[in-house]
Parts: sequence; C-alpha cells; structure tokens
Amino acid sequence: MRFSRMLLHTLKESPSDADVISQKLMMRSGMILKVAAGIYNLLPLGLRVISKVEGIVREEMNRAGAQEVSMPVVMPAELWKESGRWDVYGKELLRFKDRHDREFCLGPTHEEVITDIVRRTVRSYRELPLNIYQIQTKFRDEIRPRFGLMRGREFTMKDAYSFHATDECAEREYRNMYDAYCRIFERCGLKFRAVEAETGAIGGRFSHEFMVLAETGEDAIASCNACSYAANTERAEIRPPETAISNEPAGPIEAVKTPGKKTVEDVSALLKVAPSRLIKTLIYETDKGVIVALVRGDYELNEMKLCRAIDAEWVKLADEETVRKTTNAPSGFAGPVGLKADIWADHGVRGMVNGVTGANAADEHLINVCEGRDFEAQFADLRVVVAGDACPRCKGALEIFRGIEVGHIFKLGTKYSSALSATFLDETGKAQPFIMGCYGIGIGRTAAAAIEQNHDEAGIIWPGPLAPFSCEVVPVNVADEGTKKAAEALYHALQEAGCETLLDDRDERPGVKFKDADLIGIPVRVTIGERNLKQGLVEIKERRAKEARLVKVEDAAAAVMEALKTRLPGS
Repeated sequence: MRFSRMLLHTLKESPSDADVISQKLMMRSGMILKVAAGIYNLLPLGLRVISKVEGIVREEMNRAGAQEVSMPVVMPAELWKESGRWDVYGKELLRFKDRHDREFCLGPTHEEVITDIVRRTVRSYRELPLNIYQIQTKFRDEIRPRFGLMRGREFTMKDAYSFHATDECAEREYRNMYDAYCRIFERCGLKFRAVEAETGAIGGRFSHEFMVLAETGEDAIASCNACSYAANTERAEIRPPETAISNEPAGPIEAVKTPGKKTVEDVSALLKVAPSRLIKTLIYETDKGVIVALVRGDYELNEMKLCRAIDAEWVKLADEETVRKTTNAPSGFAGPVGLKADIWADHGVRGMVNGVTGANAADEHLINVCEGRDFEAQFADLRVVVAGDACPRCKGALEIFRGIEVGHIFKLGTKYSSALSATFLDETGKAQPFIMGCYGIGIGRTAAAAIEQNHDEAGIIWPGPLAPFSCEVVPVNVADEGTKKAAEALYHALQEAGCETLLDDRDERPGVKFKDADLIGIPVRVTIGERNLKQGLVEIKERRAKEARLVKVEDAAAAVMEALKTRLPGS
C-alpha cells in the first residue's frame, strides 16, 4: 500500500478529549476517528489491526472446534424478559420501540439469543456438546464512555457459548477454551495472565479473566511469585495466617472518649496506636438480614468475599438508620462487643489482644478489646489482598500487578437454559436443561491493550502479529530518481515475498516521515537515501531497536524477512 493513497492523516498533538495512551496514539496515528461519545470510526489503518486480531481469534476458535454464526444486534424485549434481565440489567441496556410500538434493545451480550437458537434446534444429547461463536458489534450505553476502544459504547466482541449434557463435559470445554485463549493472546504477542475472577452481571459459578499486563491497567491482579496462581483483587484468596499466641498481657476493657473521631486515621492519631490495632466494624444489609463484618484497621473489607462467605445474593453497607438500630450509635462508633447480631470477621482479627473498637455509643471507643474474651465471631477470608500476602496454593507470596481485561470465560451452568426453558432429551428420554459456558474477547480492547503494553515516547511499538503492516519503506527524497527506483523495487520485492508493506511515497521532509513511522509503529523500517545508495546500501531499523544497521540493496528484502521471522512473533 502507498502512503499517498491511504486514508491516513497523522496528528502532531493528542486530541484534548483523549484519556489514555492507546486512545491518544490511535487517534494521532489515524486509526480511529470519534463520531460521538464512546463511538468511533475505524479508519483503514485501524481496521487492519482489528482484522489481525479477528483473524487470530477466528483461527483458534475454529481450531478448538467452535462454529461461527452471526446473531442480530437488535433483540426483542420478550427474550430478555423471559430470562429476567430486562428490568435488572440497568441503563447500559439501550431500549427502544419500533414503529409498531414493540420493545427492542441493542445487544450488549447474546446469552438470550443463542439460548433461543439452541432450544429451537437441538433436541437430543446426541447433538451435544456444541460451541457457537460470533465476532460482532455490541452496544452498552456506558454512563461515562472513555479510553477510546478500551471502554466505548459500541465495540466489537467475540462471544462464544457452549452447551453440554453433563458437568464433566462442560468442564472439559471450559479447559478447552482456557487453552484456546492462551494460544490467542500468545499469538497476539502479548504478555498476559489468566486470573480467577468474579462472574459479575453475566452470572455463573466461576470464571477466569485474561489480563494484558500494563502499568496503565485499570484492574489490579494478585499473582504468586512461586506458582501459577493469579486472581483479580476482587477474587484473590489469602492463605489464613497461623494464629500467633500473644505474650502481651490482656488489659481490662475500657471506654475512652473520642469526640468526632470516626475514621481509622483519626482514632489511631488520637489514641496513639497503629491502625493494625483497630478493628473496623462494618454493618451490612444483605438478602439474609443484617450482618456485622470485622476487619483489621489497616486492611479493607472485600464485599465479594463477604457475599460468598455468608452465601448471600447481595450485600451493601447499611444506611444510617440501620446502623443506629443495630448499634445504638451513629456511624463510625460501631464495635462487636455486646452486639446482638451475626458477626463475621476476617482471619486477621483472630487472636487480637488489646485492640480498639467502637463502643456502640456516640463519641466513644473501647480499648483493650480481646477476640474470644470480649466478643466471638465466625471467621473467613474477608479482606482485599495486598502485596506480600501468603499465596493460598503454595508457600509463596502474592505480588500485585496492573492489567487490562481483554477476555473472560464463564461457567454459566443452567442459569439461562432454565430461565428460557431450553432443554434436551437425555439418554433416558427425560428433558434436562442445557449446561452452558460463555467465552468473550474484546477485539478492540485487545488492540488497545497491545498499545498500552507496547509504546514509547515516539509512538506505538506493535507486536508483529498485530501490526497493520510488517514493513515500511521510506525513500528520503522521492524527487531523486535513483532513490525512487530503489524504493519501488524493494517495495515490490517485499510484496512478492508475502510481506505486507507500506511505501511512504509522499513528497515530505525526512523528519516528518520518520516521526510518522515511529508513531504508527510498524515493526521494520527500511530507509533509502542517496548517500547510502551510492555505496549500494540501505538502512534497516527495527522499531524496538535503538540502532539501525546497513545492508546491501540486493540483500534488503531477505534481511527484512529474516527480521520478521526471528524478531517479531514473540515480540
């Protein structure tokens, strides 16, 4: 492709409304163009990258035995009402009516439609297992769309759904998809981790997120330094500490005045004690009633863990009225001593001696509070993981990384098949609900995450498999006939060798061409100038390399292909 013929206009400065580096660089390099908040045009260069991601995903999904279909973006409300999600999904579901006053929505996900397809076409266990996928546009009406393709309202996604007769079969397909996803992101040339995760609004029993590691990532990941355990911080487990027997003598419990001091920081400063000495007492409303949760003052409570520990559907911090009704005190002064409530505590509270808690009275706290002597609780892993915590799988320690979610796989069970009465006949002729799995990849997010992980101050550094072109040929002066001829000859030789090549044939200053080349981030650049040509040489510069090298003109095409072969697949 010739630069002069492409719809490709680069920008010197980042647009003022660009938030993250991938958005800035995709807009500056002419890959995307904003239409509305969270909605973008994919221009030729950007579409080439997206097509590369789609191609890898499609090949690996087909290799894994999945079949591709295309489902509509517009869905009737009836299906969503049948599943029970029409009224609970939230405002992200864009609802509208057609000219006949019938209700529809733009699909943010396709569990309902795919389940409807299978319930209408699959009858017997003999037709299972089945894995169906699509690569298609989704729409979620985000309240604050941002970060370009990272969190847009309209986006491209690969979503797959599997159907099974048994749990064992569903487990095998989950592992099959896990392995396929690992191959996909390895082929994309990305550094990533597969982490245990919460299932969120999709539902299901367990899931894994696939995270591209990047300092700019919006999610925190806990990963063991000694084994393969990894999980997002919402899900990450902590090995329970061995309860140490304290030699500190337990003092008598005593109430002290703490006027207006509600926070851990304020109470610690006033009483001159470390935050780890405090026991935070949090009052929660749940579908199982009011729950009291305890965590050490230097830690944060993990509400997802609390939800799992008490086997609740939901938990939320209690309002002021409920706090007063439960503790006889305003918020900020709650404590476990004397509370007539169901008390759950994090393992870090076990064995605490001479701790500090609220006194269940306004402007008062208790000192010398001892677990076991002054209150009792049920214990579980309830806190947010921090660096250095003990791995739950081995004797290693957990490290914290930043990551960008690009894929998510779920074990759904019968959540949707039961709701939509999607059944098959088992070996005995009895109707059974399909056991389902769900597997998604954000196509645009993957491309954007690749930029977040691979860039420098000059621009993008594409992993070879995702680059819009593999090589760029840059004639320094197209007005010079010898330079132009050599550039054209190399351009055609690379194309004949199967190398996707961009020829910068613009009548522009060399500095402009070099800056655009670095901004766009094509893996290999060949610069052709009059001075080197007189010696029969051209300059080859790999985007990741600091220095360029000179090769003979007649060897240039082979040198480029060798660089692509040996350098780029694992970049």
